[in-house]
Amino acid sequence: MDEYNRFVDWDKMDVTVQSQDAKELTCPELQELKQLARQGYWAKNHSLRAKVYHRLIGNIPCRTVTPDANVYRDIVVKIVGKRSSSSLPLPEFVDNSLVPTYCLNAEGVGAVRKIILCVANQFPDISFCPALPSVTALLLHYSRDEAECFELVCRILACNDPSKRLIDQTFLAFESSCMTFGDLVNKYCQAAHKLMVAVSEDVLEVYSDWQRWLFGELPMAYVARVFDVFLVEGYKVLYRVALALLKFFHKVRAGQPMESESIQQDIRAFVRDIAKSVSPERLLEKAFAIRLFSRKEIQLLQMANEKALQQKGITVKQKRQNVHLAVHAENFKSEIVSVKEMRDIWSWIPERFALCQPLLLFTTLEHGCSLSRFYSHSEGHEPTLLLIKTTAKEVCGAYLSTDWSERRRGGNKLSFFGTGECFVFRLQPEVERYEWVIIKHPELASRGSEPENHSSAAPSSLCSSSIPPQPADRLSPFLAARHFNLPSRTASMFMAGSSECIIIGGGDGQALYLDADLNHGRTSHCDTFNNQPLCSESFQISVLEVWGFRDTMNG
Repeated sequence: MDEYNRFVDWDKMDVTVQSQDAKELTCPELQELKQLARQGYWAKNHSLRAKVYHRLIGNIPCRTVTPDANVYRDIVVKIVGKRSSSSLPLPEFVDNSLVPTYCLNAEGVGAVRKIILCVANQFPDISFCPALPSVTALLLHYSRDEAECFELVCRILACNDPSKRLIDQTFLAFESSCMTFGDLVNKYCQAAHKLMVAVSEDVLEVYSDWQRWLFGELPMAYVARVFDVFLVEGYKVLYRVALALLKFFHKVRAGQPMESESIQQDIRAFVRDIAKSVSPERLLEKAFAIRLFSRKEIQLLQMANEKALQQKGITVKQKRQNVHLAVHAENFKSEIVSVKEMRDIWSWIPERFALCQPLLLFTTLEHGCSLSRFYSHSEGHEPTLLLIKTTAKEVCGAYLSTDWSERRRGGNKLSFFGTGECFVFRLQPEVERYEWVIIKHPELASRGSEPENHSSAAPSSLCSSSIPPQPADRLSPFLAARHFNLPSRTASMFMAGSSECIIIGGGDGQALYLDADLNHGRTSHCDTFNNQPLCSESFQISVLEVWGFRDTMNG
């Protein structure tokens, strides 16, 4: 055995980590370190992993006064007293029912509670940190004593590098991360997301479990491999692995009946028993095969979600609050969609707006078929939802991320604006959400307007859209430029409007074109995309509605 065995029950540990040799790690470059972490270089040697953890955590930039091992030795007796460590109550900011023991022995299980209580004493600003028990228990496997583990945990909590996010310590940060994860699922796990919508009344509640999957349900061998990479690459790794877990869950359980009354319980059980279907290596391989957005883009999305929560009254001091809202049946009435269909649409929109309730802004049945009235009722609202029912009983629509007043930038000419959060969808005859595709218009980017022959040229140019290169300083396609005071030229173009027509480029080669009288429309569809058209190529509009988003929590 080695010097890091005090708290380990070796009968529970993978036997291979006890005996395999590995060369001591020198000081490789970051890129090489990433590869070693992903390959599990130090995963097969307990002592080496302990030394690597100590080095990586020791290099975390921390605030000047960070509690260390000596502080723990000074305060532990005073805080714990003569109470039995196994019965110590945990602070409110952790989930008392979920304290993983992994491969700890009896002494280690009690030590986790002592360390967490001392951490709470030294970090009074922590208001919500459900990952703390898991992180503490994991690090205790690789510590020589309780004080050393306490110091490692404190360094992670005291990180003061604004570009290096580690574990959430407030309900605001935690809840915004859940919303961000929901946004990412909507983008990268559409099949799984469709299943969640079908079997759950509140998909946001399901996705709020994502950190529990990692820091609570994953077995020791898996969470340690995730933590190896997390210490090197940061928070983004957690999103990757959680997305991979959801993909595997959908793959293994698709078509099978639910094993419990709750999809949440089914996912938790799947993650607990993941060894039956997926190895740690395969899980990480799947996680890093996902072409996720850049760290900067994810940070921007997280910022937008935090801002939305703050506007709903959620603060960093908050302990917990249910902020997940569905469409309220008693207050909703549409001539185009049912409450169930509107809830399906609500599951597709960005999480920060799913906190709101739908508000009818415009309907042709009441306001007539006038494009000018369409604009006057829609302007000042961002985002909006467009719903169309055709005379052939087809139902389609679009989520529009940007205020229609932006169209005035082009003067009297058709000008494009919007962000990559825009998408189009079909509800009848079949439900389909079309993933967005960035619309590239070099002539618009250079001149700020459409060519003279815009009426006929626009749909074909939308259909031949391509994905442009993404420079490092490009704004996330999810977010509007004005939210972060960035130049408007960095925003992509997805919607267009003039006094003559409306054009919406949704995704997967789909484009929607509406005439000025709002009686007639047409679509374009690229054969290069393997999907069904949005609706008939040419159609007559029976009813058209525009919905805004009402903030119910702030009146």
